[in-house]
Amino acid sequence: MPTITSLTPSTLSQLGHTFGIDYLHTGKGFDYPIAQGKVSDLALSSALHLTLSDLEVHQRYVSRSTHTVPWFLSVVVDGRIDITQGQKHLTIGAGQGLCAHFTPQAPLIVDQPVQPRLRTLNIAVLATAPHTLPSAHEPQLHAWTLPSALIEQLRATSEEPLDDWRQSIIWQGLTLQLLGHGLPTTLPANSKPTLGIKARERERLARLHAELRNNPMIDYRLSDLAHRAAMSPSSLRQKFSALYGCSIFDHLRHCRLQQAYCALEKGYSVQQAAHTCGYRHATNFTTAFKRHFGIAPTEVASRAKTSSKQRQRWHCA
Repeated sequence: MPTITSLTPSTLSQLGHTFGIDYLHTGKGFDYPIAQGKVSDLALSSALHLTLSDLEVHQRYVSRSTHTVPWFLSVVVDGRIDITQGQKHLTIGAGQGLCAHFTPQAPLIVDQPVQPRLRTLNIAVLATAPHTLPSAHEPQLHAWTLPSALIEQLRATSEEPLDDWRQSIIWQGLTLQLLGHGLPTTLPANSKPTLGIKARERERLARLHAELRNNPMIDYRLSDLAHRAAMSPSSLRQKFSALYGCSIFDHLRHCRLQQAYCALEKGYSVQQAAHTCGYRHATNFTTAFKRHFGIAPTEVASRAKTSSKQRQRWHCA
C-alpha cells in the first residue's frame, strides 16, 4: 500500500478493506481531511505486518476491528488513544503500548481524539508458528510500558524512510523486541507456542488461506481442502487454527462477509450482496452479517448511498 498523506473518508475506507477495520467518523465529504500526515505499512514477513502513522488529527475518528488475528500490538510514540474491548477501557499515552487478541464478537475499538500529533506503530501478528509465539484462545487486552531506550529507538528509526532494504531488517528486529515486551507473560497451559508444523505444511496452509480469501464464494468441503493440503481433516483443522488463530471455516465466513461488505459499499442491494458471498437467503445473511460486524447490512448500504451523493455534490461544486 502506498504512503497515505491525508486520512479522508475515502482513504479510511481503503484502509478498512485492507486491514479489516470499520471506521466511524463525521467527515463532511468523501475527500474531507479527517487527519493529515503520513501512514505507511511494511510487510516484514508472511507472519508480521507493520503500520506506522504520524498524524495531526483534525477530527475525532473511531476504528472497530472486524476480524481476528492471533495478536495485535499498538505502541503510542506521541499523543494518546482510548481503547475499549467489552467492559475494559484503557487510555494509552506516549511510551505505552497495548496488546490484544480480539474477535468479531469481542472487537477492539480505538478512539483517536483531536490532537496536534498522534504517532503510532501497529503490529499485526498474522501467524504464530513462524516465530514460535504463544496463541490466545480467548479475547484479551492489556497495556504495558516500553523501556525508555526502546521508545527512543522507535522515535529515531521512524524518522528514516521505509524504502531502504536496511530498514526492513531494522524494523523486523524492533518488532520482535516489542513482541517480547508486549505479549502477556502468563497464558493458559493450552496457549503454548505453535510447534510441530513443518515448513512445507506452512506453505500449503498459506496457499489454502489465500485461496479462501480470494475465492470465498466457492462451496468448499473439509475433505477436499484436506486433500489439497495433503493432511487429514482433523490435522488440517488443528494446524490451521494453531497457525492463524481461527478455524478454517471461521476464516472463510469472515472472507465471505468482508466481500459482501465491499459489495454493499459499491452500491449492491442486500440481496445482491448476499448472493455474491454464497448466501441464498437474505435473512440468514443479515443475521450472520450483524453478528460478525455489529451493524446491519442495510446500515452499510445506507452509508454508501450517502457517501455517493456526497461525492457527486463534491465533484459538482
